Amino acid sequence: MKKLVLSCVLFMAASLFLFAQEKSHPIKSPAGVSTTTGTARINGKNINYIANAGTMAIRDENNKLIGHFGFTSYTKEGSDKNRPIMFAYNGGPGSSSFWLHMGIMGPKRIKVDDPNFNKAAPYEIVNNDYSILDMADIVMMDPIGTGLSVAAGDAEFKDFWGVDQDSRSISLFITQYLINHGRMNSPKFLLGESYGTFRNAVVMNRLLNQGVAMNGIIMVSAVFDMRSLMFPPGDDISYIIHFPTYAATAYYHDKVPNKPATMEAFVDEIRKFTEEEYIPALFKGDQISAADKRALATKLANYTGTKADYWVKADLRVTASEFFAEFMRDEQKTVGRLDSRYLGFSQDAIAQEGAYDPQSAAISPAYIQGFLDYFHGELGVSKDLMYTVTAGRRAGFNWDWSHQGNAGWGGSMAAINSGPDMAQALSRDPNMKVLILNGYLDIATTFYGVEHSINHLGLPKEIKDNIIMKYYEAGHMMYIEDNSLKQFKDDVAEFMNDILKK
Repeated sequence: MKKLVLSCVLFMAASLFLFAQEKSHPIKSPAGVSTTTGTARINGKNINYIANAGTMAIRDENNKLIGHFGFTSYTKEGSDKNRPIMFAYNGGPGSSSFWLHMGIMGPKRIKVDDPNFNKAAPYEIVNNDYSILDMADIVMMDPIGTGLSVAAGDAEFKDFWGVDQDSRSISLFITQYLINHGRMNSPKFLLGESYGTFRNAVVMNRLLNQGVAMNGIIMVSAVFDMRSLMFPPGDDISYIIHFPTYAATAYYHDKVPNKPATMEAFVDEIRKFTEEEYIPALFKGDQISAADKRALATKLANYTGTKADYWVKADLRVTASEFFAEFMRDEQKTVGRLDSRYLGFSQDAIAQEGAYDPQSAAISPAYIQGFLDYFHGELGVSKDLMYTVTAGRRAGFNWDWSHQGNAGWGGSMAAINSGPDMAQALSRDPNMKVLILNGYLDIATTFYGVEHSINHLGLPKEIKDNIIMKYYEAGHMMYIEDNSLKQFKDDVAEFMNDILKK
């Protein structure tokens, strides 16, 4: 089951740099950290910044050394403690933060040929016009086991690889970083992508319980209820929350007859169909009549550009991996999991499940090679240090999915849900705001699954109104698509400004 969850949760695809328009100038730095300076141009203005890349020692509640935590920070020259600071990470679990770092957050980004397969190096590194460095200082975090982060003292990697262990170490790092840099009284934001959103919900609540309140939380391609990614036997929730994204995929690839003028309008139609027809039919189980089953299968097929017979044989229930293989089977292509705009060639025309993710295959070399060149080149990090892009490459990597917040459910993996952590934090701090960014074409963490989770938190309206939802006609890493890249910055800027002006 753990392997199933890990395959469903996500290692994300990413952004790395090779060449920088502005050369960084090495300056004297403390041991373990490379310090450089640079300039980014954002909204027509030059932002001079200081970059620190390396590790920071973290200590436990008894002041005992437990790890060296890897990070890269960008601080605007002349910043004071009143300037906002944003902490950010990717997900996995077990992914380092280079995807977000080079995709949207840092002063430079890797430019990819979206949504196509990218050629081999050289890759183009450009000024990131859409970084939030003009609004806040940035700290990119690499959880223990990723990047340069390692266990220390008597601690071992396994002490950090789990829902609660991971959130504890990250909370320790954030708290100690704020103290070390005199930023405890700064406005504070937390941004996570994919499993990083699941992590966000736990960390925001843990920090609040320790007296450290976040001003705002940003969730990129969110998942809170891990059950929704697993397609467990006898549970229809995964099929329900994935179907609207299957339909959006068909809309994008022009597989829907007489489709509405906009994807937004089409998605509204699919929501209505799902709630009024699909859900009641699935609830009947084997009590649905053959005629009703065939009629519904025809509608499912028309909405998803597939065949009615396929849906009948599948008992009206198609997993994500099955959809990857079936959607363009006739063209012998497979569709992207992280971003269904991407198509790849299938070696097996009769495969039941997708063999790989075309989106990840298309952009990962650009992000990984570009980032490592930038990290050891422009940021000046010692080439003697191995940057680990995913903890999955380390021996013994195994994630502990038990969660103290789910103790009432017996710690069952099928019930692992960080939504209650988020609900508790929002209820106890009614000033805290949450922004959730959703890709219509993300089959890894579906927008309808997020809506389901948010609608089942049991929050009063005045608290639920603090959760803001935004949507993109792109996938998991929506910022690799040009229009969504700009929208991402606009949405985050609006969110931050609304908080800061109050």
